[in-house]
Amino acid sequence: MKLEDLKFEALKLSIDDRAELVQALDMSLEEDDAADAEHERLWKAEIERRCRALDEGRAELIPAEVVFRRARAALQ
Repeated sequence: MKLEDLKFEALKLSIDDRAELVQALDMSLEEDDAADAEHERLWKAEIERRCRALDEGRAELIPAEVVFRRARAALQ
């Protein structure tokens, strides 16, 4: 169903049903925000872990040109 069709049909609903629909849609957006916040928290933890590994000498830095060369070779 196209968005325009959905909007047209939604406007035919009673005011109570439209209010319920709005609430359901709003809750779905909040769930997306919560998922985004969780991803951000996980990435922050990963960044901190990688920085610690660098600071402690447990990580090897690979120049970008080497990474790209390896990636190109793997794709061929």
